[in-house]
Amino acid sequence: MYTSREDIGYDFGDNSKDGSKTTQPNPNIDRGWAWMIVLSSFLVHILIMGSQMALGVLNIEWLEEFNQSRGLTAWVSSLSMGITLIVGPFIGLFINMCGCRKTAIIGGILNALGWILSAYASNVHYLFITFGVTAGVGSGMVYLPAVVMVGQYFQKRRALAQGLSTTGTGFGAFLMTALLKYLCVEFGWRNAMFIQGAIALNLCVCGALMRPLSSKEVVNETCIVRNNSEVNHAKALSHSTETVKSNGVLNGEQEKKEEATNEEVLDSVQRIESGGKSRSGKHMYGLCILKRVSQLTVTVRKGFRIWYSSYFGAASLFTNRVFVAFIIWALFAYSSFVIPFIHLPEIVKQYNLSRQNNIFPLTSIIAIVHILGKVILGIISDLPCISTWNVFLMANFTLVACILILPLMQTYIGLAVICALIGFSSGYFSLMPVVTEDLVGTKHLANAYGIIICANGISALLGPPFAGWIYDITQKYDFSFYICGLLYMVGVIFLLVQPCIQKKQPREKSAEEAQV
Repeated sequence: MYTSREDIGYDFGDNSKDGSKTTQPNPNIDRGWAWMIVLSSFLVHILIMGSQMALGVLNIEWLEEFNQSRGLTAWVSSLSMGITLIVGPFIGLFINMCGCRKTAIIGGILNALGWILSAYASNVHYLFITFGVTAGVGSGMVYLPAVVMVGQYFQKRRALAQGLSTTGTGFGAFLMTALLKYLCVEFGWRNAMFIQGAIALNLCVCGALMRPLSSKEVVNETCIVRNNSEVNHAKALSHSTETVKSNGVLNGEQEKKEEATNEEVLDSVQRIESGGKSRSGKHMYGLCILKRVSQLTVTVRKGFRIWYSSYFGAASLFTNRVFVAFIIWALFAYSSFVIPFIHLPEIVKQYNLSRQNNIFPLTSIIAIVHILGKVILGIISDLPCISTWNVFLMANFTLVACILILPLMQTYIGLAVICALIGFSSGYFSLMPVVTEDLVGTKHLANAYGIIICANGISALLGPPFAGWIYDITQKYDFSFYICGLLYMVGVIFLLVQPCIQKKQPREKSAEEAQV
């Protein structure tokens, strides 16, 4: 039930015959510097996602400081988490123009600036801008490159690498929670945010470690087919992607013409520069500035063209029907993971299980098993005989079942078992970049995964308030889990139905041709 993007042919005009050429394998693919990329991504998840998981500590301080409603104050954390993911498509534009390394470094500076400015907040609305927007955008500019770089450096062990790097979220939740509690007690919340801003500058170091692969190296390495089981199913989806590939060829010809024009402009500037060596230094300085501006203009135009064609052009990612189904799934998926974290404490109080929960919180069970789930599912997905897509779907079905069953459990043991299953099955988050890359390829991973995490951000931003609204109407948390679970099931069904529809289309076409 799974296809890799190499099998689909979603290469936007890349010649498949190039994969048959003997090329020198890059020594950093699946080894060498690739593991430094995993370390960098791991630290990014600790500093960004882990810090966001620990914002409950600061939320209490903000409530006491500003005396605002819980709903209004909670929007500070929601904005930061939501914007980090929602800005994904726009961060893809930065990556196309500047590359992952520069984008991550700029994002690290912006994130640290958001933390530091928030230390001087005079009201909650000030935090909306400094922490929600500024720090949120900075987090998004680091988070997406961290995921994309792991996908570029790994092919055979891609799922394991993504699993190891994303475990930083779980570790960060524990570390940052303890750190922020200590800093708030010892120095107060304002100084704690200032110190956290200084710590966030380490994101720039993580970005500096993201050494880019050359375009030729990426193309050569992505010609490898992951496993034989994926090849067989590829024939079912080739019908829907032939149009995308042909459109990609047309766009490629147009890009070549524009690149030729850009090169002519740069050549003319260089000729003027070489002919004016005898002129005064002031004129030479002006020519150097003109040359730099011309180069920057070419880079920006090229990056914007790739970004625009991926979303709105003839070779748009939205012409891939499986990818569209993947987006619909993402709109419902993330909230089903976030909602238990928010509402479990209230459910525990309703069932008079606070004493057991204080000894070992249910949310801690989810976080710990979530780390194990990411690593184990990554190892399983990398096995030659296992399809990543099937592992991804099985984990989703398990999570849906747990969300629907959780309200029926009224004992601590029962809730603990369900929470452990939720934590393990939600480890499929580490497979999301792998599935996305297999659908669209390494070249378009930044834009495609930006769309996916944007959909997740919308889900994370609207899901918890929606669940609270359902509780206000029904005075029960049960319906919140049931409705979110059913919506999640709809998204999973989209992932199942779309490949089946595409599998039938070639057969119907062949039958019509036989009648003719």
